[in-house]
Amino acid sequence: MGTLNLEMAKKVIEGAEAEAANIGVQMVISVMDDGGNLIATHRMDDAWLASVDIARNKAWTSVALKMPTSNLEDATVPNAELWGLNTTNQGKIVVFGGGIPLEKDGKVLGAIGVSGGAVPQDVQVAEAGVNVFEKEK
Repeated sequence: MGTLNLEMAKKVIEGAEAEAANIGVQMVISVMDDGGNLIATHRMDDAWLASVDIARNKAWTSVALKMPTSNLEDATVPNAELWGLNTTNQGKIVVFGGGIPLEKDGKVLGAIGVSGGAVPQDVQVAEAGVNVFEKEK
């Protein structure tokens, strides 16, 4: 599979949603392709409306920078080398965990972004989606 398609995005989202349900947190889960284009967004019942943009932006950030959003946490605090990074790219860059690239053979094919819980919960749910991708690819 050379690209990330809707069928795969649905499987990734399903795996992430199962983990969110398992921990009892309503989440928004987004999957984007390698060009930062939205493939699918899934909002669980009663998930925060604000999480729709946050999840999408986490996925976009992971694709745009080819890294998990959690990698940006330490570098973007006041006086750190990337302080203010989140103000670039029309404010779409998210500098805390919950966005993770979906990779095959070292190439980023897309990303998952998750929002709705505490940051460690968002990361845990995103990782569940990544694990599905890793098994399916």
